Amino acid sequence: MSLAGKTILMSGGSRGIGLAIALRAAADGANIAMLAKTDTPHPKLEGTVHSAADAIRAAGGQALPIVGDVRDDAQVTEAVLKTQGEFGGIDVVINNASVIDLSRSLDLSAKKYDLMQDVNVRGTFMLSRAAVPVLRDSANPHILSLSPPLNLSPKWLGAHTGYTLAKYGMTMATLGLAAEFADAGIAANTLWPRTTIATAAVQNLLGGDRVMAASRTADIYADAAYSVITKHASSYTGQTLIVEDVLEADGVTDFSSYAAVPGTPDDRLFPDIFLD
Repeated sequence: MSLAGKTILMSGGSRGIGLAIALRAAADGANIAMLAKTDTPHPKLEGTVHSAADAIRAAGGQALPIVGDVRDDAQVTEAVLKTQGEFGGIDVVINNASVIDLSRSLDLSAKKYDLMQDVNVRGTFMLSRAAVPVLRDSANPHILSLSPPLNLSPKWLGAHTGYTLAKYGMTMATLGLAAEFADAGIAANTLWPRTTIATAAVQNLLGGDRVMAASRTADIYADAAYSVITKHASSYTGQTLIVEDVLEADGVTDFSSYAAVPGTPDDRLFPDIFLD
């Protein structure tokens, strides 16, 4: 199944994993609308929603950059309507926008706690919900959230409780939508990598150059996401998927090409959080 002519509405996506997923879809000729805040360049981070749109077009897709905030209900509704108006429908919603703060509970500010809840959990629920009436008309509708499986080990529950709540909230919202809209044929799944991915978040928050060098590129996430959203929605839903497991099920046995530093053996890669 190809994404040619299919329409994706993504939260975030100006850089990193979201942009990689968009570019993979664009190679098929997909239409990609991005709801993101990055209207102007960030002093420390590359990419805006406009540069992402240019890259999508260069890769062979159609792009609709929408400057907005997934926390704003009116802007979420407007993004859905703009996407439908521009491309005639929506086939896939990707909940990519996420805030990370690994502070311990006593060090986490109330403002940052609220931000993670608003973007990660509420944003995932509201964007998905707003798109459901349009997704119903798609031949193969998917919701995909970039969040982890629900691992209730104390190791993860106690590591960074505020962030864990926010990411698990994304997953619970997605699994709830999968159950609620199963009869409508709308698939909803989550996807999470087995190793860290070389992104700005890893560079700035998880250990700098050392962890970046022991990570995989965002292309592995993009290839797995592509696999998920091109499967038949009616039979592939309600799952908390792992990137490498998805690719292995598709017959991929060698992940060496995804190493951020070529030649890094798999056993030297840095394991991602939430996975035992």
